[in-house]
Amino acid sequence: MKIYNLFPLLAGPFSDWKPHLERAAGMGFDWIFVNPIQQPGMSGSLYSIADYFKINAALLEPGSPKSGDTQVKEMVAQAEKLGLRMMVDLVINHCAVDSALVHEHPEWFVRDGDQIAHPFCMEDDGSKTVWGDLAQLDHRGSSDREGLLRYCIEIVEYLVGLGFTGFRCDAAYQIPRDVWSRIIEHIRHQHPDTIFAAETLGCSPRDTKETASAGFDYVFNSSKWWDFSSPWLLEQYELTRQIAPSISFPESHDTDRLFSESGNNIDALKQRYLFAALFSTGVMMPIGYEYGFSRRLHVVETRPEHWEEPAVDLTDFIARVNRIKSDYSVFQDEGPLQKLDHPNQALLMFWKASTNGDGEALFALNKDPWNRQHFHCYDLYRHVQDLAPLQDVSPEWPVEHLPTPFDFELGPGMGRVMVSSVN
Repeated sequence: MKIYNLFPLLAGPFSDWKPHLERAAGMGFDWIFVNPIQQPGMSGSLYSIADYFKINAALLEPGSPKSGDTQVKEMVAQAEKLGLRMMVDLVINHCAVDSALVHEHPEWFVRDGDQIAHPFCMEDDGSKTVWGDLAQLDHRGSSDREGLLRYCIEIVEYLVGLGFTGFRCDAAYQIPRDVWSRIIEHIRHQHPDTIFAAETLGCSPRDTKETASAGFDYVFNSSKWWDFSSPWLLEQYELTRQIAPSISFPESHDTDRLFSESGNNIDALKQRYLFAALFSTGVMMPIGYEYGFSRRLHVVETRPEHWEEPAVDLTDFIARVNRIKSDYSVFQDEGPLQKLDHPNQALLMFWKASTNGDGEALFALNKDPWNRQHFHCYDLYRHVQDLAPLQDVSPEWPVEHLPTPFDFELGPGMGRVMVSSVN
């Protein structure tokens, strides 16, 4: 999956999405992920849904006689003509505290004494963040678990009816495995091609495995925060790859913009996208990354007028990286991966193989997005098992012949991508 995250509040009404869809298709993405599009509650947060069966008025064309459902379906039809499939956030861990569900089905909610409980998280400094605009749904202890489960299935059926064939399941690890198993089994029986991806960021590899084993097609990994050296990401990769493949991202709607975070470093943007795309089975990139946007996406405050003047244009580079991912099966699954030792500690070098044995890859990356680094390898072929000639398919400055020994001056953040087969 090569996923473009089209953030609804920045894109505006569905009728304005066509240029964004065309740009995503032109860069080689095959999926469009959109954050929640249902009607929010009083806070206005996309993730505080008050009515699961009504479309957010902020995304509808002003004055249009067409229903919200019709406007969504027309947008989906535009995407499908471009060869794009649609994925949407599935938020069933909580709803808006002012949703009618709170009064209609009080038995569906976690209680804090006499009050409805709000979801919360513990910060690294030990403080507690409580989302007061949310009401926590009780998938574990509700006296009407079956009723709540049926309602969640109806939500998914409604979104499938609008044209969505993929679901990013928000806070999936907070919902019991058996609930997900039954939802996924039911939907797959009716709609076999539906994809479910679990958002499991922040939980342990063990919890990730437990969640993924409910039948999820993908999980999201934490490669965005990797320093290219510590062992934790590769350990996580090995623990979960047999259960479900993962999706990487260089930034998301929950993080600061990388261009701003890196001090407006174009090479850092290239470096992180290249790594995310080739490390995992799937990759996801938010709208604006290709243009070096600096303003963080906000689930309440972002508006179409916050669209920025492009600081850079990486559309061609991203298209070339996506083409590498599409052309070589070794980058399309969670095959065995090994980090290789290299005398230059400023370089990351790893070997990866396809799970079906069809091809291998060597990937060398300059960890430093500010300075050039020398890459020297006495014999590239001692790192691969395939006897087929290695080919340089790097997105920038590929060489026609890989000599032994191999020397290359890597620009800041630059990568070398070498494969042993063509598919």
